Amino acid sequence: MALPQTFKALVVSETAEKTFVREIKQRSLSDLPAGELIIEVKYSSLNYKDALSASGNKGVTRKYPHTPGIDAAGIVVTSTTKMFSAGDQVTVTGFDFGMNTSGGFGQYISVPALWATKVPPSLSLRDSMGYGTAGLTAALCLIRLMASGLTKESGEVLVTGATGGVGSLAVAMLAKLGFNVVAATGKEGEKDFLTGLGAKAIISRDEANDTSGRPLQKERWAGVVDTVGGNILATALKTAKYGSSVAACGNAMSVDLNINVFPFILRGVSLLGVDSVQIPMRARQMAWTKLAGEWGVDLSTIVKEVALEGLEAEIEKILKGGVRGRVVVDLSR
Repeated sequence: MALPQTFKALVVSETAEKTFVREIKQRSLSDLPAGELIIEVKYSSLNYKDALSASGNKGVTRKYPHTPGIDAAGIVVTSTTKMFSAGDQVTVTGFDFGMNTSGGFGQYISVPALWATKVPPSLSLRDSMGYGTAGLTAALCLIRLMASGLTKESGEVLVTGATGGVGSLAVAMLAKLGFNVVAATGKEGEKDFLTGLGAKAIISRDEANDTSGRPLQKERWAGVVDTVGGNILATALKTAKYGSSVAACGNAMSVDLNINVFPFILRGVSLLGVDSVQIPMRARQMAWTKLAGEWGVDLSTIVKEVALEGLEAEIEKILKGGVRGRVVVDLSR
């Protein structure tokens, strides 16, 4: 496969006035970092972290100009390692990809081989980005919860931030596996969407966010996938059943956790931290295998597809909490 002289990418630049502008530009392969793999990106996806990078958040991306995109799926064009061959279909997620390394919002990327995972044969490149980091994270939460003893017979499983990428995929996967899923959301108009994914019940954000100050609440949840952090995570811990586990993977509400020790020492509740960035390749491959197989869900109502030119509106929307499900970016358009 011949490499092009230039390719299309979203480029975020910092102005002299310390503002940030987003433009679709032609870039050269020589602009990319050195890497063992050069990959032609077919699809990417939009995550909240991408929107922060695209807005100049120095906690995510230190130096500009920069091409965001922490997810990419494509075809290996050149490889200097025996781990991959030209023509292999791969996903790239996690590590420093899209943060300080040029990311998936460009038609070509150059990355270390250890950042890439072969796409399971039963999964298309488009669907791999329908899942992306969000689906990978949701799958890792389920793996941790089930390894900790959660079964279909355990009782209700709460998913917070249920209309977001991780939340919506967690709801759909848990429902497919036969769990009794309760979805928590602050979006009144999304009840039909969540019940369509398989949620047995919907609760409001207020119901999931106890402000009484009581150290413990009535036991309810057999397991929790929490995507928001803050006081909603604290509430989930206070309302978790004896011996249950809470998987925490996000901080959309807050990075702070104000909680006493009672859920842990009186009810034996476990708080499971779930990371999808630095996880070992074995766990990463296990999650992708699950997504490509028995945990795979119908993505048609979860995924919205846009071209690179349509990203601007979606970035603004996700920053305001207005995106439902997942946004897949078609780089071939």
